Amino acid sequence: MARMNMAELDNMQNAMLDGGADSLYQLGLKYSAGKGVDTDLVSAHKWFNLAAMRGNREARDYRTELAREMSVNDVAEAQRQAREWLRCH
Repeated sequence: MARMNMAELDNMQNAMLDGGADSLYQLGLKYSAGKGVDTDLVSAHKWFNLAAMRGNREARDYRTELAREMSVNDVAEAQRQAREWLRCH
């Protein structure tokens, strides 16, 4: 289970609803480094992918780095989750 307090959860939910490149990038950083949440490379890749799609160049670079550490199946799952997020937002 994630290690997160309610204020952090509210901030993350607001960032998700905002959908801005920088907010999505920050979510990727949180999940890639385990800051306030458990480290989750699939989620990190998803958020970096969404941020990159909205123009954040750093997110694109981080996404590429993460993909090198992930299995093909994990990258595919991150991409599936990103597509699902886009359908809902």
